[in-house]
Amino acid sequence: MEKYELDLWATSNVFKAGHRLRVEVSSSNFPRFNRNLNTGEPVPGATKAVVANQTIYHDWERPSHITLPIIPR
Repeated sequence: MEKYELDLWATSNVFKAGHRLRVEVSSSNFPRFNRNLNTGEPVPGATKAVVANQTIYHDWERPSHITLPIIPR
């Protein structure tokens, strides 16, 4: 199990009552970035792809969290 901290830079959004936030975890952002075949091969000429699995734990022993700052109006 690893710990990751991601700085997503400053951004803002207004969430009205009933709005929800969705978090997606992926090892790819194709076509924005080159495909990640998860093998460590150089991207040009890579031919083999390996499926990557991401697991986010959220139980008592392995809690996960997202910290979102709230700016009062």
